[in-house]
Amino acid sequence: MRTARALVALVAAAGALAACSSDNKDPTAAGASGTVTVRMTDNVYSPATITAKAGQRVTFKFVNDGKLAHEAFIGDAKAQSDHAAEMGAMGDMGDHGSMHMGSDDGPVKVEPGKTGELTHTFDKAGTVLIGCHQPGHYESGMKATVDVN
Repeated sequence: MRTARALVALVAAAGALAACSSDNKDPTAAGASGTVTVRMTDNVYSPATITAKAGQRVTFKFVNDGKLAHEAFIGDAKAQSDHAAEMGAMGDMGDHGSMHMGSDDGPVKVEPGKTGELTHTFDKAGTVLIGCHQPGHYESGMKATVDVN
């Protein structure tokens, strides 16, 4: 009987530890606050659709599996357009990862074989985009949609 109780306690403890994990195993949605891994290849984000809840703070871990440098910028369609215009005006002036436009942690540039992170709090329901504004990438479809409900 004591062995059965110990086994039940062990299973309950393991379940509690798994529930507290901040590294989400589901690539399309984060927990109350968690991490979503997004793979970058030449010119695609995977997954292309992510879900989040209003009020949720999510850390996106961007892994560049491609052969080209990519960036990730989080914002609505207007913010994407504004960022694209600013990128065009800047030309190729190198790393712009310290810029802050529309997300908790401004755009991040990720070189091939490297990883970068952005953290964003989704304030309200709606659609938010993640876009790569390296020359020609966004225009060729390098974007992901975050459905916030």
